[in-house]
Amino acid sequence: MLEFLPHLDRSLLASVLGISRRYLYKKDFIQANKDKLLKEQIEEIWSSHPSKASYGYRRMAIELGMGKKRIRRCMKKYGLKPYKRKARWRKRQDEQRKPAAFQNEIKNQCPLVPNHTWVGDFTYLPFKGKFIYLATFLDLFTREIVGWQVSQRHDKTLIMQAFLDGLVNRDFQKPIYIHSDQGAEYTSQDYTDLVKQFGIQVSMSTKASPWENGYQESFYNNFKTDLGLEFDRFEDEGHFLETIHHTLYSYNHTRIHSALKMPPAKFYANYLHSVCTKRDA
Repeated sequence: MLEFLPHLDRSLLASVLGISRRYLYKKDFIQANKDKLLKEQIEEIWSSHPSKASYGYRRMAIELGMGKKRIRRCMKKYGLKPYKRKARWRKRQDEQRKPAAFQNEIKNQCPLVPNHTWVGDFTYLPFKGKFIYLATFLDLFTREIVGWQVSQRHDKTLIMQAFLDGLVNRDFQKPIYIHSDQGAEYTSQDYTDLVKQFGIQVSMSTKASPWENGYQESFYNNFKTDLGLEFDRFEDEGHFLETIHHTLYSYNHTRIHSALKMPPAKFYANYLHSVCTKRDA
């Protein structure tokens, strides 16, 4: 604390705090004030940036440019815990259908370049007595959401438009594989034919095995946390849709991804820069 208030008289400061002047120099007192300041910084990041409300000590350390041990000790000392959304499992209606003809082609694979594997899924967002559906496609290497689409219906059109949005955003650099679950939207003839027309191989999780598309499951869990669970707080659907797009942009460009130690878009840009540098060398 003393290093932050060098201009204050020690006797006056001790008198205001109701402690002895000598106590100001004690290590424990100085450390306690440092911890208090750090606590305020952590709480400020959580409260001022909704997309960072789920930051644990690892991502918080990156955000503040400090050591993980220091952040973890401070959070433990003050009982600071990031928001964690509770998973709710429900039986899917499509579990009664026959398994799709497509196999899980990406099992045990680890993409080492962008646009090798995209994974897709959709979720529903309750809003004023109805549902808004969001479909996304995620690049498994960069963890970037390459394409998305919002609709009031979850059908093959929603999925196909999200897929085409990804192609446009990646300048038609198509992936080798595109993976999803076996929902009716993804097993539809129109969608699978569209994907095949671009020479992309269709891959699907085993029936009733959501962990085989775990990256998308994890994304939606964090996305809903960042978006905030009280969706009815928005005045109208326009404001809600605007926040959805803003949260997706924040995920790609500003929110630190725990596996990448940086936002996905920055990771992708760094990769492209390194490739260009090696090519020019």
